[in-house]
Amino acid sequence: MAQNATIYKVDLSVSDMDRHYYESHKLTVAKHPSETDERLMVRLLAFALNAHEQLEMTKGISTDDEPDIWQKSLSNELELWVTLGLPSEKLVRQSCGKADRVVVYAYGGRTAEMWWDKLKTSTTRFDNLQVSNLSEDSTSALAALASRAMKLQVNIQDGEVMVSADAGMVYLTPVEWKSALG
Repeated sequence: MAQNATIYKVDLSVSDMDRHYYESHKLTVAKHPSETDERLMVRLLAFALNAHEQLEMTKGISTDDEPDIWQKSLSNELELWVTLGLPSEKLVRQSCGKADRVVVYAYGGRTAEMWWDKLKTSTTRFDNLQVSNLSEDSTSALAALASRAMKLQVNIQDGEVMVSADAGMVYLTPVEWKSALG
């Protein structure tokens, strides 16, 4: 018998001084049976880092042709495509062709570094691609904050991020491996 997704209720408050974005979001997030707490928390962090009134979680891990998070314009054009982990070169290329801006949040320590070493030369032609790395210590610490009902406060200033919840606080700095132009 197939396992069902676990539902998480998240009150996410974002204070992004870098983008002057200050809003709260009530999210209902389905955690796929194969998804770890670490990946779930990275998904919530990615949402906070790109927060916008039209940003949405997608079916993500259970669907090959959708990102984890996306933002569509009112005319249904794909403005932002956010992927987590270590996507294939083919997926990166396809997503860069579909969306105005693509953001990849890589994580996984040394594995992520090896993935980027292999992929970086083939991505130089994509001006709409941003690749950021999250340290293994940071994502492990985020995983420890996970609970089925969360109140998360995310503060972003000068590229540094503070995530606080009832279970504690995590400070992290995403390292930009590739920046999007424009």
